Amino acid sequence: MKELQQLLDKYFNEQLIHAVISSPRSRGAAAKITIRPVLIKGRLIFQAAIYQEKKVFHRNLPNEEAEKEVLEWMGRYRQLEISSWLGHAIVLVSKKGKAHIKEKPCDACVKEADLSHNRKKNYILDPGKKVGFLVDLGVQSKEGKIIKAKYDKFRQINRFLEFIEDILPQLPKDREVTILDFGCGKSYLTFAMYHYLKELKGYQVHIIGLDLKEDVIAECSRLAGEYGYEGLDFYVGDIAGYKGVEQVDMVVTLHACDTATDYALDKAINWGAKVILSVPCCQHELNQQIENELLAPMLKYGLIKERVASLVTDALRAQILENKGYQVQILEFIDMEHTPKNILIRAVKKGTATGSGGYRKVMEFLHVTPMLAVLQDGKGEGRDA
Repeated sequence: MKELQQLLDKYFNEQLIHAVISSPRSRGAAAKITIRPVLIKGRLIFQAAIYQEKKVFHRNLPNEEAEKEVLEWMGRYRQLEISSWLGHAIVLVSKKGKAHIKEKPCDACVKEADLSHNRKKNYILDPGKKVGFLVDLGVQSKEGKIIKAKYDKFRQINRFLEFIEDILPQLPKDREVTILDFGCGKSYLTFAMYHYLKELKGYQVHIIGLDLKEDVIAECSRLAGEYGYEGLDFYVGDIAGYKGVEQVDMVVTLHACDTATDYALDKAINWGAKVILSVPCCQHELNQQIENELLAPMLKYGLIKERVASLVTDALRAQILENKGYQVQILEFIDMEHTPKNILIRAVKKGTATGSGGYRKVMEFLHVTPMLAVLQDGKGEGRDA
């Protein structure tokens, strides 16, 4: 099947959306096999899901092995459908093993993907358009192509911008919007925010990136100056002690470790920030506190206790934010295959503080006192009415 091999060479790369093998020739074969690209530790892998009766078996295949397996499978199946950003193809294999191939251009592929409710692939940042900060941060090549090992980072950036796109109506357009990014690190997302809000959407913005690493902040400041990004500033500083502004419209905190997230949320609440986007990380605090006689048989397992404590931490943070007049959503940030730290808390200010402290029953039940509750209580604002 030389033509089929050439087709696989064309489509089996990071541009693939998915491939579906169906119509088995024998009853004992799997009903269908779906294949999609994933990046694991920077390596492009094709994940095959084999639907055998009521079970699904998964296999991770390197590029060359994936193409070889597909060729072998197509000796036992009649149809292969490929959806990619490069195009759409349907392969029908006759009894004699001859492959009949029909291809459509990419625009038809995208239309079909939208109609079939496939995963959203219309990236906010065009993967084929060169963007200076993506090149300097190692996500794009000098030619403007996404580097394979950084495709997960590119997807993460676009996913984050989707969260911002949803809350645009909450941000004022008649004045400068102040945004604080605590723990900005190398600032992939900080630069992306500026590019999206200022250059693509036309907002007046003042974005401040804050981190404790002096060398990282120095490099981010250099790049911002090189791009001529006015209104994008980077400072060395601590989340808890930052006093550089009096009013903030949006607070972003990504992967701030343990209680650093609580200090950032506390600051955001006190500023009355209209929007909060937070991806917590390393929630150790409640893992050391959580205790309950009824749940003891479950919590004796270290891994289970760690995950329960992590989820409880974020749930209580969400409840405290709702108590302060925020509408809160707990969303999935990126795929679990990349990192288990995949929860994003998105909070939008909708009203005044309710004073309702129903979450305290959960705190009492589990014998926990999260830092955010301590910080808010210290201001006389988090107590039950």
